[in-house]
Order: sequence, then C-alpha cells, then structure tokens
Amino acid sequence: MMVRTLVPAAVLLALALAGCATPESRLESALREAGLPPRLSGCMAERMADELSVSQLLALRSLGSLSDAPVDELSTREFLRRVRALRDPEILGITTAALGRCSIGL
Repeated sequence: MMVRTLVPAAVLLALALAGCATPESRLESALREAGLPPRLSGCMAERMADELSVSQLLALRSLGSLSDAPVDELSTREFLRRVRALRDPEILGITTAALGRCSIGL
C-alpha cells in the first residue's frame, strides 16, 4: 500500500522540478538553439541571466526560432547581427560582453 502512495508522489515531485527551470538554463537552451556551441552558451547564460530583465530574456529566447543555419555553422558575427536586430542596446551590450569574456576563456 505504501508503494502505491510513493509512486504518485515521486511523479508529482519530478513534474514540479521539471517546471522549475532557471532563467539561466532556459537562456542557455535558447542560445544553443540560436546556433551557439554548448560550452559557449553555458558560459554566456551564466553571465547574462542575472543582468537581463524577464522581457529581455524572452526576447533572446526568440532567437532560437530564427536559426536557419546548422548549429555548428552560425558565426558569432551572425549571432550578434541577430541580437542587434532585437533593437535593445542593453541586450546587445550584455550579450557582446558575455560573448567576449566567454570566447577568451574557452
């Protein structure tokens, strides 16, 4: 009988945790979907997530749907062109700074 109550509780806990993705992890996924390499995306998301507002993070997430090139072919120049197209100087500045810092460290 105890097993029957533990299984649904474990499923509910797993579902609750899945819905708790951090802004950083969501941003990292969006950067990867936009075409940046995983290590660069992780580094940049770590630096950017706390500096951007929720609406700015959502704007960056939209870049993933714009990726028409294979992930390994998107250049940083093209990525920054897409960020610039968002027309938000703060997003562009924070993204450019993170890209620079993370590119040097990789």
